[in-house]
Amino acid sequence: MVYAVVRAGGRQEKVEVGTIVVLDRQAAKVGESIQLPAVLFVDGETVTTDADKLAKVSVTAEVLGDERGPKIVIQKFKNKTGYKKRQGHRQDLTRVKITGIK
Repeated sequence: MVYAVVRAGGRQEKVEVGTIVVLDRQAAKVGESIQLPAVLFVDGETVTTDADKLAKVSVTAEVLGDERGPKIVIQKFKNKTGYKKRQGHRQDLTRVKITGIK
């Protein structure tokens, strides 16, 4: 079993070939290929964490499309002062498919 743990937008994701992953927004068009930096690489019984060896590992992914995350509502309230504030947020995301780990 071959898989890798890649760094993507401040988080780490475990990926295999064919895995579809949702990452923070990437600056790439639909259909383009992007490279993701590997943090850990597992090839059967061999586990690689050495930075020099990981520099040779390339994880490629194809961009499937851009989307937006679920709406998060932020509410602030202070008792007896009349202060209340309501704010919303939706994160920009990119859906990618892992095409190769070499």
